[in-house]
Amino acid sequence: MNDRMTTPWGEFALTRFPEDPRDRLRAWDASDAYLLAHLAELGVPLTGTVVVVGDRWGALATALAAYEPTQITDSFLAQEATRANLARAGVAPGTVGLLTTQDPPPERIDVLLVRVPKSSALLEDQLLRLAPAVHEGTVVVGTGMVKEIHTSTLKLFERVLGPTRTSLARQKARLIFCTPDPALRPGASPWPYRYVLPEGAGPASGHTVVNHAGVFCADRLDIGTRFFLRHLPDTRGTQRVVDLGCGNGVVGTSVALANPDAEVLFVDESFQAVSSAEATYRANGVPGHAEFRVGDGLSGVPSGSVDIVLNNPPFHSHQATTDATAWRMFTGARRALRPGGELWVIGNRHLGYHVKLRRVFGNSRVVAGDPKFVVLKAVKHDR
Repeated sequence: MNDRMTTPWGEFALTRFPEDPRDRLRAWDASDAYLLAHLAELGVPLTGTVVVVGDRWGALATALAAYEPTQITDSFLAQEATRANLARAGVAPGTVGLLTTQDPPPERIDVLLVRVPKSSALLEDQLLRLAPAVHEGTVVVGTGMVKEIHTSTLKLFERVLGPTRTSLARQKARLIFCTPDPALRPGASPWPYRYVLPEGAGPASGHTVVNHAGVFCADRLDIGTRFFLRHLPDTRGTQRVVDLGCGNGVVGTSVALANPDAEVLFVDESFQAVSSAEATYRANGVPGHAEFRVGDGLSGVPSGSVDIVLNNPPFHSHQATTDATAWRMFTGARRALRPGGELWVIGNRHLGYHVKLRRVFGNSRVVAGDPKFVVLKAVKHDR
């Protein structure tokens, strides 16, 4: 959806990535507008090093591009959206610094703007990573919709950075104001987190999982993945297998443990997730062949080059429920698979993925199911 955001620095046409004219979700919301209005109304000096954390589709970085901010994001899609929105606004490449949550942050931060993420663990990890660069004069402002900001959110800012308060709500958005306290010693980040898989997790039982902050079910094996691990396909020989939307990589690692001859590609749009997948794979000393890629699903994978795709598609985009990601994953899988190749999907029964798979592949079969989850298989046939 191409939607214009009016700010004190001009009006900007913003889109999500990948751009889809059918997508009715905006690339900005009231919390972005509230933060920008606050900066202008109070005349906050945007000098020195300006850092924008968690900018979901580049709305903040694009509006503030004149101040050459640095954006830090966990999302490949958000980073690509930012590039596109900056180009659309006529901003020269390199004006805005684009960092990931895995990159070293700037050594000094004079203005820190934080779009509160859905994951409190990711917020904690990022604040702890940024705290050494914050000084007594740093302006710290967070923003989010009212439903995204909780008492625990404020306590986290206060514990890591200093005294914290909130604004009144405006259009269901709220701001967070934090005064840095140089005397605080919040300590190191507890992430990444490691645990050993319990029995009943298929070939990966008893092996180590490594999770960076913000990865789905970072402190335990979720019941859907546990069910999937018990019903994975029997791969043999040098098959090329993709763990699509890999998260911490436990599914792809399980395949590699069962078949060291398999070539496993781990793909996710989250930099935290792909780092977790690689750490999980390395921690278990798997002797196979693996590749780790951050990107938009299978868009960079050659057509007809894959034997099996394993997928647990998300059905949320931030706070919005949507099946757009699942559709892109399913259509991308069909393109990337060789004739006779298979897509295996785990999902909640109520999501009705079998209908989507039949529309994309022309077929869908239930491999296993329980009252909550279902494992489906679709085979690529020539049409």
